[in-house]
Amino acid sequence: MKTRSNRYSKWKDFYDKQQKYGLDEGIEILKKLPSAKFDETVEIHMNTGVDPRKADQQIRNSLILPHGTGKVVRVLVFADGDKATEAKEAGADYVGLDEYIEKITSGWLDFDVAIATPNLMAKIGRLGKILGPRQLMPNPKVGTVTMDVAKAVQDSKGGKVVYKVDKFSNLHVPAGKLSFENEKLRENLLTIISAIAKEKPAAMKGQYLKSITLTSTMKPGIRLNVADTLLLTKK
Repeated sequence: MKTRSNRYSKWKDFYDKQQKYGLDEGIEILKKLPSAKFDETVEIHMNTGVDPRKADQQIRNSLILPHGTGKVVRVLVFADGDKATEAKEAGADYVGLDEYIEKITSGWLDFDVAIATPNLMAKIGRLGKILGPRQLMPNPKVGTVTMDVAKAVQDSKGGKVVYKVDKFSNLHVPAGKLSFENEKLRENLLTIISAIAKEKPAAMKGQYLKSITLTSTMKPGIRLNVADTLLLTKK
């Protein structure tokens, strides 16, 4: 028989996992649930009606959270010459080209975001098999292939998050830390939900956002009322 932890056993005293809650109530419940011994990352998970196998129903983009992610982001910039200097002055943690291509090929992945200038993508392309599955490959769609490396570094350090629909039609987006004030979490979450609501592909039919679930690193999911939550993004 499977044994549940004490923390898990207490969760059922705080909410009904079958019920759908309003956003504000969901945040309050998440805060009250027994926590781990570290500052957990708050996440929002959305199940959509898109067919990710179809090119015209892909969802992939980025946005900047008004209150940041609460995470220290390590940024790698593939650049040379003046652009390398720009990246360093903007606060990039690692800047270079050949040495980092070699390090990554050898298994080094101690960074959270990779940025590159367009002229170097042909050289970086062979890293796709390593960085692609980890969503670390520079991509113009999310602003990580750019000549404005300073802005890209500043955005990444300042609360930029990238989202992409997975093969099960789900989106998973970090929204801050559990220690954030309720209002700051609320603003971050509404920024995410509002942006994704506008991403509905013209080619898809039927219901777009089927479910929205609020959770954090070590806590269970709290189901939100989709219609009520979407109404909040229009106020």
